[in-house]
This record gives sequence, C-alpha cells and structure tokens, in this order.
Amino acid sequence: MCRQEPLRREESLRHEESLRHEKPLRRKEVVRTASVAATGSATEPVAVPPFENLSLLQLQTMQQAGREILEIYRILKKAGLNPVGEVLRDTLNRGETFYEFNHYPNDDVYDEDSHAQYYYHAHRGEVGEHGHFHCFLRPQGMPQGLKPIDYPATDPWPQGDEALSHLVAIAMDRFGYPTGLFTTNRWVTAEAWYPADQVIQMLDGFVIDHAFPSWPVNRWISAMFVLFRPHIEALLKQRDTTVWAWAAAHPGEDVFEDRQLDITSQLEVSVEDTLDQIERELRARPIR
Repeated sequence: MCRQEPLRREESLRHEESLRHEKPLRRKEVVRTASVAATGSATEPVAVPPFENLSLLQLQTMQQAGREILEIYRILKKAGLNPVGEVLRDTLNRGETFYEFNHYPNDDVYDEDSHAQYYYHAHRGEVGEHGHFHCFLRPQGMPQGLKPIDYPATDPWPQGDEALSHLVAIAMDRFGYPTGLFTTNRWVTAEAWYPADQVIQMLDGFVIDHAFPSWPVNRWISAMFVLFRPHIEALLKQRDTTVWAWAAAHPGEDVFEDRQLDITSQLEVSVEDTLDQIERELRARPIR
C-alpha cells in the first residue's frame, strides 16, 4: 500500500527518549506516496451512550478496567517506561531505525488462544499523533455464525482463516499514551468487512493473554477494550453510517477501495476523564 521510508537517523526514535515517559517520543513528519496523500477523514460526531444508561455491572467492569490501566501506568512510570516505548523497545535496543508504516513488532502480536492480534505503526504525524495500534480479531476467535458482507469487491478480500476484522485503532501521543480511538476503511487494513453489529459481538474476544512483547502493554490494550466499550461500539456504528453514506454519494465506485475515504469514525478519549465519569455515575446510583 505504501512505500516504506526511514525516518532520518537524527529524528528517529532514540533509546533514551523512546523508553522514558518524562520526554516525548520523537518521529519525523509523515512520509507519503501519491496513493495515500489524498485520503479523507470522517468528521460526523460519534454518539456515545450516556453512562447513566449503562448497567451497574458494565459500569463496575469498566471501572475495574480503568483502574487496572492506571495501575499499569504507575508500574511503567516507576521505571521511566510507557506503552509505546515497551512495544518499540527491542527494535530500539538493537539500534534499528524506526520506519513509518512498518509493523511493530515485526510479525505483529498474536494470541493463539483468543486469535486477537495487534500491531503499532506511525504515519499520521499531521494530526498530532505519534502512532497508533491497529487491533484485529481472526475468524477462529469470532462467535459462530459471523461472516463478511456480500459485496462485489473490486479487490479480493481475505478468505477463510485470513478473513480477519479490524476492531478499532488506538491513537497515541508523543509521550506514549492514548488520545483517541478511530475506525478505518477496508483498504487501510486489508480486512474482510463485517457489519458493525457483528464486529461489536467480536469485542469481548480481544484479549492478549501472554507476555510478548510486553506483559504490561498486553494487559493495558486488553483493558482499553473494556474501559472504552461503549465508545468503540459507537465508533463502529458510525463507521457503517459513514461508509454507506459515502457509497450513496459515489455511485458506481467500490467504497471499500476508495482512497479518498480513510478514517470512517474517530473520537478523542481520556482514560482518567472516563474513569472519573464512571465513578461519578456509580456514586450517583442508589445503594440497594
């Protein structure tokens, strides 16, 4: 999809700065090719359900996930670490250059039991992020009966055990912490396209339950799916609304291969603010 260009050595992610929370991670401006230079982003607001409409059990589960994330941050910060630096640690310790569009780790992170998968990469410096995590679920980890939509694709979609679904992407800042969530068009992640209601059914399956490349990061990214479950559901619903509205406005085009449509929904998030909102709602609930 994109030509891989190295960051200039003096601007690449350096060992000392990449692994320390106190200093920002460094990255060069986005290196683009014509194939990705003209992409567009969805700007429609995402309607996250009010927390007062959530069940007590879901709020308590989200609260537990939020507290776990903050505990992971506490542990990492004691060693001057952060989630992004952990994922890039082996690459940087080997003195290798950080390449935009490359996957980190090189072969992605995959859980053979849950069939959840993620990788980190960077290419959106113009929107103020350092990089983002793309999160997927493969068919063996999906609930039974789910299947991609029937669509006359102009570019073949992955089939069988390769027909993975992109769940959400997590945008990270220069200090290695999350700032937002977003979804993408099919061509961005080369996935098979499942409708939003089916992808929502997959969300419980995103669990990374091992220690590669970092046990704290795997616990963190798994907990992010719990804390921000209502947000991710809303993003997926808006994703489908965006795609089909775009298709209606561009008849005769394969919407899933249209390079003019890149980001299909997006939302700024804060772990601390969301946890505070949850705990305020829990305090407001009557004691039974």
